[in-house]
Amino acid sequence: MKRTTAFIDIPRYEPPKRAVDERLRDWREVEGDLSPAALGEQAARCMDCGLPFCHKGCPLGNYIPDWNDLVYRENWREAIERLHATNNFPEFTGRTCPAPCEEACVLNLHGEPVTIKQIEKQIVDRAWAEGWVVPQVPAVSTGKRVAVVGSGPAGLAAAQQLARVGHEVCVLERDDRLGGLLRYGIPDFKLEKWTIDRRIEQMAAEGIKFATGIDVGATVSLSEVRERFDACVLAIGAQHPRALTVPGHDLPGIHYAMDYLAQQNKLVAGDHLANPISAAGKRVVILGGGDTGADCLGTAHRQGAREVHHFHYKPAPPSERTVDMPWPWWPMILRETSSHEEGGQREWSVITKAFSGAERVTKMHCVKVDWEATEAGRLSMKEVPGTEFDLDVDLVLLAIGFDGPEADAIATPELSTGGDGTLPTDADFHTPLPGVFACGDATRGASLVVWAIWEGRETARQVDIYLTGSSSLPTLPNRHPI
Repeated sequence: MKRTTAFIDIPRYEPPKRAVDERLRDWREVEGDLSPAALGEQAARCMDCGLPFCHKGCPLGNYIPDWNDLVYRENWREAIERLHATNNFPEFTGRTCPAPCEEACVLNLHGEPVTIKQIEKQIVDRAWAEGWVVPQVPAVSTGKRVAVVGSGPAGLAAAQQLARVGHEVCVLERDDRLGGLLRYGIPDFKLEKWTIDRRIEQMAAEGIKFATGIDVGATVSLSEVRERFDACVLAIGAQHPRALTVPGHDLPGIHYAMDYLAQQNKLVAGDHLANPISAAGKRVVILGGGDTGADCLGTAHRQGAREVHHFHYKPAPPSERTVDMPWPWWPMILRETSSHEEGGQREWSVITKAFSGAERVTKMHCVKVDWEATEAGRLSMKEVPGTEFDLDVDLVLLAIGFDGPEADAIATPELSTGGDGTLPTDADFHTPLPGVFACGDATRGASLVVWAIWEGRETARQVDIYLTGSSSLPTLPNRHPI
């Protein structure tokens, strides 16, 4: 047993962050580490609940109380083994996941959950530093070949699981570097890319082949891939951006968020780009209130934007849980990222009516809106008369969501997307095409890194069963955590 009253005696410690004026001068990660002693105290706060809701809050079903106890006892070697048992890439989730496990922690009944995400991050970083993360080469080969299309977290998780049971795996990536949205969607100040590189090195040592610059649907057809491999996993993401079709939406100076973020990540990596999108000295507007919008905000600050407005079309959510958001369910409350701490003007209940300008966008025309509940219990939006306003702008970034996978890789009638833009699969992640599976954002829409890893792992198990008739890979069949 840990200290029985630790959850009472010890407060929650947040991980340290670099000062704003310092971090805005570079692209390194914002958050640091707790000292080993402080981390041990945080682990001691875990109450060893008889029914650990954190398990259910995490899509991966991580053995959170187990590795909390192991960190408290300073048994770091076993802690990483327990962590890796359910999560192939805790260095990614420990940096980018919004931590639904913490929302489900019993201590969050009083707003002081265990610092699960930080403990996870420091376990895996310690394991890398100590040399405990080594290739796991299978003892035997099945002789079966599997193509994984896409090298984001879903594709990488599927590839690693399949390789570890003896299949010959080749990951096909259309970009010039591996990692998918981890590489070109998440800024370095949240996830430095050496964390991806070292994991790719481990996977390559396990026998996985990687091929970049292979755009399935363009440079090679899906039919050709199916002919060369015994099975195929489509982990192609959901990167088709949602359009904003208002007058003037096609003016120069208006860009999709992912184009903007990807270019900056390439610049940080040392690439030379002829005319990159830059916020330097500009009046910037970001449309969209999710993580992508926040990433644009932090990027614009580091590029030296003159001013930044961050507009949300919905009203500001409450700062705390309401009766409609009971614990342990994930609450839709107001959240601030490190980017919001760095500046900018955040505004709510604003919609865009039009853009205008001669040769490029110079003005944005907006109006305030009200949201009212209908008899069906849904919210209905209506414009507020007399609240129209114009804003001078030089750069507009659209971070208003995604409509599903891009079409080139799935140019076949059997894989036409449904009304929600996702690829069709059955309960075993099998598409209507024999031997073709799909997982990650491509099947569930843009979502969390933990969901992507979970789907990659589960899909790998189903592919293994398809190829061999059975599987020794672990499973967590519940798709509906709290």
